[in-house]
Amino acid sequence: MIKVASITKLENGSIVTPKGFSAIGTANGLKKEKKDLGAIVCDVPASCAAVYTTNQIQAAPLQVTKDSITAEGKLQAIIVNSGNANACTGMKGLQDAYEMRALGAEHFGMKENYVAVASTGVIGVPLPMDIIRKGVATLIPTKEESEAYCFSEAILTTDLIMKETCYEMIIDGKKVAIAGVAKGSGMIHPNMATMLSFITTDAHIEHDVLQTALSEITNHTFNQITVDGDTSTNDMVIVMASGLSETRPINMEHTDWETFVCALQQVCEDLAKKIAQDGEGATKLIEVNVLGAQTNEEAKKLQSK
Repeated sequence: MIKVASITKLENGSIVTPKGFSAIGTANGLKKEKKDLGAIVCDVPASCAAVYTTNQIQAAPLQVTKDSITAEGKLQAIIVNSGNANACTGMKGLQDAYEMRALGAEHFGMKENYVAVASTGVIGVPLPMDIIRKGVATLIPTKEESEAYCFSEAILTTDLIMKETCYEMIIDGKKVAIAGVAKGSGMIHPNMATMLSFITTDAHIEHDVLQTALSEITNHTFNQITVDGDTSTNDMVIVMASGLSETRPINMEHTDWETFVCALQQVCEDLAKKIAQDGEGATKLIEVNVLGAQTNEEAKKLQSK
């Protein structure tokens, strides 16, 4: 039984609330007079998990991030640009994404495979690497809530609102924080469409356990929303867990496992609903509850009709 009382929403929390995380968002000229480059950085290599778009065409940044996470199951930084998706840009686009990763690793002083990259925006246009090079070199993340806000702004494209959420839970009698930020308002369709979501937590959890939890929860949250029926090329959800809450390792045998899963699901559900609510041209958010279905797959089919 999940102890709901052990999970509390933090109204003023952000992605830098969990211990060990800092963030930054800056304007560099990728978008006219708007922030367009940001980073989340962890003090230590963090356990991580990710899920990706099911589009057959996967953009260069997504391929590079997969490569990073596959190496050790750890990340220490995520660098994101908006205004240009670096998608359908061929081998040059892939080279640019790897260079973006290398720039981040050198700037923040960490291994290249500890860096994830993400891009969102116009498809089919080469990434202006002169802007990226100069921009990454000026990123100085802080633990200030104001910079978390700037990061949230830097990842937006056609969004009308920023999408953030934060919770605190009790694990082993200690406070553990989990927070998330997302972008997305168009090309949203079940199975990860044009959306990016980044979740931070100071929970102590290993990569494979976190991956299992995220994959399952994504099926019940992000993969259940639709705005216009289109899917995209770039998009993903990434979770980073610093482990700095100093609890026992969280796994399926842990007495507070369900508490962690419930908190992660709440973060994903909050962000998914905010994405759907901010859909291009949307004026209403409709939630569909299917009763009496024999399986989840059957319920999904009925829901999409």
